[in-house]
Order: sequence, then C-alpha cells, then structure tokens
Amino acid sequence: MRIVLIVVLLALAGCATAPRNIQNACAIFDQRDGLFNNWERSARAASREYGVPVPILMATIYVESGFRPYARPPRRYILGFIPWGRVSTAYGYSQALDGTWEHYRRATGNWSARRSNFSDAVHFVAWYHNFNHQKNGIALTDPYNLYLAYYSGHVGYARGTWRNDAGVRRAAAKATSIARNYSTQLRRCR
Repeated sequence: MRIVLIVVLLALAGCATAPRNIQNACAIFDQRDGLFNNWERSARAASREYGVPVPILMATIYVESGFRPYARPPRRYILGFIPWGRVSTAYGYSQALDGTWEHYRRATGNWSARRSNFSDAVHFVAWYHNFNHQKNGIALTDPYNLYLAYYSGHVGYARGTWRNDAGVRRAAAKATSIARNYSTQLRRCR
C-alpha cells in the first residue's frame, strides 16, 4: 500500500512542473504520458471537438505560460519595491483571465475546470480559438491571428487593438513559428 501511495504522489508531483524540453512537442507528450494524465490524448480530444490543430493549441500554451501550471503575470510594485497586486488575473497554463475562464465554464458546463490542469487548459484554448473563429472569422489553421485574438480578446481583435502593440505581434509571430515546428515534429514522432 505504501509503495502505491508513493508512486501516486510522485506521479502527481510531476504534474506540477513544466516539461523539461518544451521546444519539442514529441518530448512534451512523452514526458506527460502517464497513468493520471495524458497530455497528448487531452490535446487531440480538444482538437477534435473544436477543430483547432494540436500544434496551434500547444504553441498558444507555450507562448502564454511556457507549460507552467501555476504561471501568473508579474506583480505591480508601489514605490518600486513594495509588492502589490498583479498586472492581471491571468493564471495557469492558458493564462486565462478570471472573467474569461468563468465565461468558458458557463458556456461548456465544465464547472470543475481548473486553469492549472493541462486537460482543462488545452480544452479552454481550443474553445476560445473556436470562439474567435466564430466571432471574427479567423481560420482555425491561422496561428498568427488566432493568437492575436487570444491575447486581445474577440472584441479587442475586432477593433484592431493589437495593431499598435509590437509586443503582441511578436508573440503572435512566435506562436506561429512554434506551431510550425510542433507540426513538423508531430508528423515525425509517430
């Protein structure tokens, strides 16, 4: 009984860290192919449900959180050294904001979803990309514009708020590059 408990605790402890090699989609899936979580199965299920290719889902999570389950934006500081609130409510793998996460939970009925759970987060990313596809007509295979809309929100994307933000455009270009790399890797590793 003790050995089983130790194995379970070790397996769960591994879930709380980012994979070692996030540059390679095959390595990510190999590292997270366990009894209690299977990232590849989760990503493929979300892809099937919402029509967004797995490499785009994974690239979005890479850019947003670096696959860290408890990622948060930086803190604000008063007088340059007193920690205050955070820049936003973004949290977890998907860096979903509190309000957007609640909208997702209401829309999908997935009330137990957690932003620090990869399966829930990848499902959210797929849902949100599909939501932006429906609202703004973005192709589900267009990682650049899907990322712009993911970051800016569907209203911000429609208004073009991202046009004056070089950082967001660079992040979208990075997501596009990573999605292409992941796509090539996933074709070779299976």
